Amino acid sequence: MESTNMLENAKATMEAAREKGVLICHVPITFSNDYRELAKEPYGILGNVKASGSFKRDGWGGAICEAMTPEAGDVIIQGKSGLCGFASTNLNFVLAHNHIENVVLAGFLTNCCVDSSMRTAYELGYRVYTLSDCCAATSQEEHDASVKYTFPMFSKPMPHQEFLQQLQ
Repeated sequence: MESTNMLENAKATMEAAREKGVLICHVPITFSNDYRELAKEPYGILGNVKASGSFKRDGWGGAICEAMTPEAGDVIIQGKSGLCGFASTNLNFVLAHNHIENVVLAGFLTNCCVDSSMRTAYELGYRVYTLSDCCAATSQEEHDASVKYTFPMFSKPMPHQEFLQQLQ
C-alpha cells in the first residue's frame, strides 16, 4: 500500500469523481460472524479469511475504512461474500439502472477482488478502467504482476492522475 500511496490516491480520486457527479459505489466484503456462507472447510483465500476471522459483518473488518467513508449520494452495494463485486451482489443492477457504461476500479487485493471484478465488468460489456496506484496486494510482486500482465487484458489500466485528467 505504501509503494503506490494506494489509500490516499483512492481517496483523492473518489473525492474528485464525486465532485464531478460520478456515482460512487462501495462494494465491501462481509460475512456473518460464523461464516455460514462458506463451505465447512473452505480452502484458498476464503479458507484464510475464515481462519483469520476477517471481514465479520459485526466487526471492524466488515466496516469500510475511515478514509473511504461513504457520503450522501454514494451507493453501498450489499451482499459481497465472495471475491467478485458482481457475483453475489446487485452491482450490475445498480449500474444498469443508472445508465453507467464505464467502471473505474480501485481497492484491495489487486490480484483477487479487483482482478475478479475487473474481469466480470469487462465480460458484462462495461468500459473498465483500473487505477494501478489505487490498488494494493499482500506483496509488491503480486501487485506488479497483475498490473503488468492481467490489467491490460481486461481494462484500461492507468494511474489515478491520468484518470482524473480524463475526467475533466
